[in-house]
Amino acid sequence: MKILVINCGSSSLKYQLIDSDSEKWLAKGLCERIGIDGSQISYQPAGGDKEETVSPMPDHKEAIRLVLDALTNDKTGVLKSLDEIDAVGHRIVHGGEKFADSTIINDEVIKAIEECNDLAPLHNPANLIGINACKALMPNTPMVAVFDTAFHQTMPEKAYMYGLPYEYYKKYKIRRYGFHGTSHSFVSKRAAELLGKKYEDLKIIVCHLGNGASISAVKNGKCVDTSMGLTPLQGLIMGTRSGDIDPAIMEFIAHKENKNIDEIMTILNKKSGVQGLSDNLSSDFRDLEKEHNAGNPNATRTLETFCYAVAKYVGSYVAAMNGVDVICFTAGIGENAPLVRKWVCEYFGYLGVKIDDEANGKRGEDIVISTPDSKTKVMVIPTNEELAIARETVKLVK
Repeated sequence: MKILVINCGSSSLKYQLIDSDSEKWLAKGLCERIGIDGSQISYQPAGGDKEETVSPMPDHKEAIRLVLDALTNDKTGVLKSLDEIDAVGHRIVHGGEKFADSTIINDEVIKAIEECNDLAPLHNPANLIGINACKALMPNTPMVAVFDTAFHQTMPEKAYMYGLPYEYYKKYKIRRYGFHGTSHSFVSKRAAELLGKKYEDLKIIVCHLGNGASISAVKNGKCVDTSMGLTPLQGLIMGTRSGDIDPAIMEFIAHKENKNIDEIMTILNKKSGVQGLSDNLSSDFRDLEKEHNAGNPNATRTLETFCYAVAKYVGSYVAAMNGVDVICFTAGIGENAPLVRKWVCEYFGYLGVKIDDEANGKRGEDIVISTPDSKTKVMVIPTNEELAIARETVKLVK
């Protein structure tokens, strides 16, 4: 089967066409600056050169039309017609408590996703636009919703409840949901596969470290805890997001700086994290590592604080699972920042972790970076959310 995977952001759209039999991508690309001047689409067929075209994209429907045109164009297209697309898999950020699994999209599902818009106001509306655009252009093609939050729905109540009046949970479903679930699921299963062990027999901690970052505890094949909360703002320090803070800081800054709640939330989401902590040096870890190597104290402080936060979460999940067999690093930083991995793992002497510096120096490939005598395995596993979405789609439409 040929599966088109669509991942809509508020002003971007990532896509991949995947052959489900070989699990290889046939074409992939990105639409950027949707609804903004200077929008462009990139397209790359398997084995071919990457093409970039500047083209007006006033909305996601036009972006999807350009994607489908690229896939079927006479010169570099990989499809003769859209009829060759057997199904479309859509990444949906928030499914609330309604969805613990992926599902075939129908009018009832669309309505349920809309009801979760308040929980992910930047993401869910864009995801829905992508669904509706595909429905308009491919009305007879089956479509599947794959939820970021679904993998974490196995968390026990003690892990997802907050210390707030219970009435807010009853009224508004305020609780921890977690995100990056598709990535956490893929990486934890891939770890078991690479180690030749049963998924259900392992205790795995997945560190999804990117501009958005989260950690999950996966015990016997089920997520039992994760660092992000009601929204993707909770948890680790991220690119521009603060992660965990004392809630009273919001009131303190509001009074001192004469700011309202919307302005405070903008600071926490878009001006904090490593960007803010580094005194606006950068939100990109490549820049921070370069500056650290050059002796910049802002960069060093930021990297040390980030690594310490990661190590603390990992430690708490070792306690939650009463042990750990495998610690996995994935996503942009997790896959490509040996320094971060090394510094994080230096906190794990109590777990018998020993890092192989030569293996840790590699980037972007499946690899065990702990030494053979390390009591806990440490691995780098590149995430593949698009393939995970394709697999879920095939499972439901085949």
